[in-house]
Amino acid sequence: MAEDRDAGGSGEESLGAADPAAMAMALSSASRSEADAFLRKQGALIDIQKHHLHEQITHLDLGIWEKRLGIALRLATLCVGLAVAGGVSRMVWDAVHAKGLIVEAFSMPPELAAKGVTGQTVASQLLSNLSELQAGTASVRTPSSYANNWGNDFKVEIPETGISIAELTRFLREWLGHETHITGSVTQAPAGLTITAYVGSDMVPPVSGDAAGLDGMVRKLSEEIYSQTQPYRYAIFLLTPTQLSQAQTALEGLAANGPVEDRFWANNGLTTLYAWLWQWDRYAAAVRSARTLRPDSFVPDYFSAEIEPYIGHDEAALAAAKALTASRGDPDVSEQNWASLRLVGVATVAMLQGDYNAAAGTCRQVMLRPQTVGSQGVCRALLLAALARSHDAANFRAESASMMSGATASDERIPALDAWGQAQLGHWSVLLDKRALLENVTPEHPFNMRLDLNPRAMQPHLAYALALSGDMKGAHGIIDRMPADCSLCLRTHANIAALEKNWSTAEYWFERAAKDAPSTPFPFTDWGRMLLDKGDADGAIAKFAAAGKLGPKFADPLEGWGEALMAKSQSHLAVKKFTEADKYAPNWGRLHLKWGEALAYAGKPGEARTQFARAALLDLAPSEKSELQKFSAKPL
Repeated sequence: MAEDRDAGGSGEESLGAADPAAMAMALSSASRSEADAFLRKQGALIDIQKHHLHEQITHLDLGIWEKRLGIALRLATLCVGLAVAGGVSRMVWDAVHAKGLIVEAFSMPPELAAKGVTGQTVASQLLSNLSELQAGTASVRTPSSYANNWGNDFKVEIPETGISIAELTRFLREWLGHETHITGSVTQAPAGLTITAYVGSDMVPPVSGDAAGLDGMVRKLSEEIYSQTQPYRYAIFLLTPTQLSQAQTALEGLAANGPVEDRFWANNGLTTLYAWLWQWDRYAAAVRSARTLRPDSFVPDYFSAEIEPYIGHDEAALAAAKALTASRGDPDVSEQNWASLRLVGVATVAMLQGDYNAAAGTCRQVMLRPQTVGSQGVCRALLLAALARSHDAANFRAESASMMSGATASDERIPALDAWGQAQLGHWSVLLDKRALLENVTPEHPFNMRLDLNPRAMQPHLAYALALSGDMKGAHGIIDRMPADCSLCLRTHANIAALEKNWSTAEYWFERAAKDAPSTPFPFTDWGRMLLDKGDADGAIAKFAAAGKLGPKFADPLEGWGEALMAKSQSHLAVKKFTEADKYAPNWGRLHLKWGEALAYAGKPGEARTQFARAALLDLAPSEKSELQKFSAKPL
């Protein structure tokens, strides 16, 4: 037990060298003075031991701090090493992904350099031209999808001497990256100047000329470089009214022999070009080729949805527009562009189903979005058509006036489209004022007229206007030469036959029109109108019902259905159809006129007067105005 207590004693007790038991025996036999002396010695010994222990602890603390500092130094060295490695890795990464355009200062003859025309000046001008060419090339295609994409990394480079970080970076980018390096020289001879340039190791065709025309020579050289390094972009750059033949050559070459990623886009470019040239078979072949190359892409569907309605392919247009709205984009098209182009598809589906309110609303939405290649121009035309076909005369005229105010004096397209819209509103004689233009539009006409005013899109309407005017010979002279694969043409054949009361012929053409575009409501709506004019109200209702299933928000078959019910002396039921039609065409004068008549026959004179008053404020065809006057004169 004593040993246990000693082992558990304090630190001070363990400092003494003497045995406690021996000390006790010595002290018991020693004198007082000897005991005191002994205790003093023991105390001094303990103090010395304490001092030594303190020194040992201090040295131990210093050792710990020394080790800590050593670790910190190693960590700092590691951090510096990691930073250096990270910097080098970043330089290598940047070098591997470098895709910019580097133009080195051209070598110049001393005579020009003495006049201040330096190699850096020529390189800067060349770079500026190339940047301008790229900025002026409009395409929905994202820059990253090009095999040789520069992005926006354009710079003039003056080689340095010696070793530096900049030189190391330049070396890595040249070794590991995909930058386009342009070098060149200007040489002078008695005949003038020659500019020679190389893209990498490939020589660009030299450009020669007089020294006074150096700027023009650099511009020509820029286009040569652009066509050699950016073939697709250059082809799209050429897609202008004055350079269509060059654009066609460039796009057809790419479609046949270009890089894989360019073949798809070249075919998409050719769809537009062939449509402008009215080469419909080639247009269709280009669409098929694009779809074959990239069956997962929405881009061919977009171009089809845009172009097919102009050539009377309503069924194909509806299918393409539906596929466009159902697709999930394309990695080669930005999200912003994709969202706008998809909305064009939504508007096109609505147009082809007779839902003109939805089409107009969607197009207004597109026009408020950031500018997207093609989408806003397409939607402006769709908006104008939607307003006319929904019989919204006031808003149509306001939109048409806005478009005409921004058109040039030589642009006959907008006045012609305005006349077309007036015809859709029932003023067919206005279209006859444009007869000379519409019968003579060719692919050589101004660029922006080629699709809107092509014969398939406009001449059937002109033929119907002539038929309404009584000129059946003129009407047949136009419609009889129209192609058989045109839905509008087939319907117009039938409608002209109906005006002639040639019912069997009209039936024949309507059957063909319905087979040509079975998913659209228009053949059935016109067919129902013909049967109503013939006096077959039940047959008309069947066709209007069929049209309503295909276009449930299309006001025309609902209004026609109401008129057919009136013909069957069921005005109370007709009122319901007119009320439903009003949801989709609230500003249609004829609708409110017939609605008022139905209410009058149903014994509701007060409500009838309200509808007649509404009709009087809206646009009415001349025959409808006469009808309103006669009805208003009768006591209700």
